Amino acid sequence: MKRFEGDYDYIIVGAGTAGCILANRLSADPRNRVLLLEAGGRDNWIWFHIPVGYLFAIGNPRSDWMYRTEPEPGLNGRSLAYPRGKVIGGSSAINAMIAMRGQAADYDHWRQLGLPGWGWDDVLPAFKRLEDHFLGEGPFHGTGGGWRVEAPRLSWAILDAVREAAGQMGIPTIPDFNTGDNEGASYFHVNQKLGRRWSSARGFLKPVLHRPNLRLETGVLADRLVIEQGRAVGVVFHKDGQAVEARTKGEVVLSAGAIGTPHLLHRSGVGPADWLQAAGIPVVQDVSGIGRNLQDHLQIRTIYKVTGGATMNAHYYNLLRRGWMGVDYALRRRGPLTMAPSQLGLFTRSSPDHERANIQFHVQPLSLDKFGDPLHRFPAITVSVCNLRPTARGTVRPRDAQATSAPSIAPHYLSTPEDRRVAADSLRVTRQLMKQSALARYHPDEYLPGPAIGDDEDSLARAAGDIGTTIFHPVGTAKMGLESDPMAVVDDRLRAFAVGTLRIADASVMPTITSGNTNTPTAMIAEQAAARILADARA
Repeated sequence: MKRFEGDYDYIIVGAGTAGCILANRLSADPRNRVLLLEAGGRDNWIWFHIPVGYLFAIGNPRSDWMYRTEPEPGLNGRSLAYPRGKVIGGSSAINAMIAMRGQAADYDHWRQLGLPGWGWDDVLPAFKRLEDHFLGEGPFHGTGGGWRVEAPRLSWAILDAVREAAGQMGIPTIPDFNTGDNEGASYFHVNQKLGRRWSSARGFLKPVLHRPNLRLETGVLADRLVIEQGRAVGVVFHKDGQAVEARTKGEVVLSAGAIGTPHLLHRSGVGPADWLQAAGIPVVQDVSGIGRNLQDHLQIRTIYKVTGGATMNAHYYNLLRRGWMGVDYALRRRGPLTMAPSQLGLFTRSSPDHERANIQFHVQPLSLDKFGDPLHRFPAITVSVCNLRPTARGTVRPRDAQATSAPSIAPHYLSTPEDRRVAADSLRVTRQLMKQSALARYHPDEYLPGPAIGDDEDSLARAAGDIGTTIFHPVGTAKMGLESDPMAVVDDRLRAFAVGTLRIADASVMPTITSGNTNTPTAMIAEQAAARILADARA
């Protein structure tokens, strides 16, 4: 095996949302030698930067790990594509660009689980340090950080009508989802700068790649950790067809994401012993929680045909309009090419017995069968709704010991009575929304799941299984918790319990999923992790 030159203070595995921030922060001290390993390549493709490029990046092996779930009983036996970013910037290079923190109660719950430093008042300063927000410096937002947040650069009359309809059923219009309570209706703020996608790589990694103490290696697939005497002392990865070993005199930090991090730990012999043995992997440490506790937001994609209003479907099939979209973007960085996958958001309660908003709508002025397919030829909008705090818990399991083998991913969607009840209630709320008088002039006609689906819980839950799909928010597979918790993998400082000098800093450490899009919370976790790593090194 070839030895990689030099010893490093920190080896970071994964240059995604979290890894780029960690590399920035840990290399700010010139005395720290930092090695950043990324299986994907550079973001030197135009569709990483034009916002609507997610249509071409998701489902493309150049930019996506191309995972699939196991057939899901709760989805009536369907298997889903499970996109994860494979490029510097990770999923922030291909995602919806929605800047969303979740709810203050999410983080206060983490603190109540016995995790000091993770309550809302603790994490708000980290969110603000990261930001360069168009609203300016204030109680909830910061400026000067690497994480650019802007208002969307276009609007649609039909989405304004949906927001008005939400108000008619008691969902208030609010200016900002990120103040700790996101209940209400608003346009999403987005990670863009002047009409271009603003990934973690653009904001945090590329501006500091000139640092002599930071080394980025792309196109290298991490195979396993090197564990000696119970400590992580290096990483073995594949480079140009060779196995290469890099060593650290400090710490290894895993930031490979909620799928990649447990998969790497499993290949390293760290995980549930029965899983590892079944996959032919020698057991180094029996850790039952690694790969369990998978949580994700299942979006139920209802589609309504409309008349009398512009939607993206009509633009897509009109050559003149398509041409103007390109011109508008080239000249002004405005128009549909700047669109995030969803523009309008609604947070509300699926039923009165919830203390706070428990469902989120992503509303789009377009419709299609699935990502990668052409838009429908009829004018329509998509009104997706998801359960923000699902009770189902899934798994990420190894199939074998090979780094090139995808893991078995089983989210267990709609596998609990509570999740099925919320799904049914969510569809009822959707139907109520679309019947409001503010939308009457568009004559919304339910296309999916369709008017033939009854209003009883069993029918609606079954329909949710037919049309539900991931909204790309997997978390929790190496959860943060108390050492007494058999499912916990890391402590409140993100140090692994079972392996010394190993930390995990990505979405996998979330004990419970946040109430909204998960990219911004993942960035905050990296910011918090870097501060803890540097503080512990000084102690």
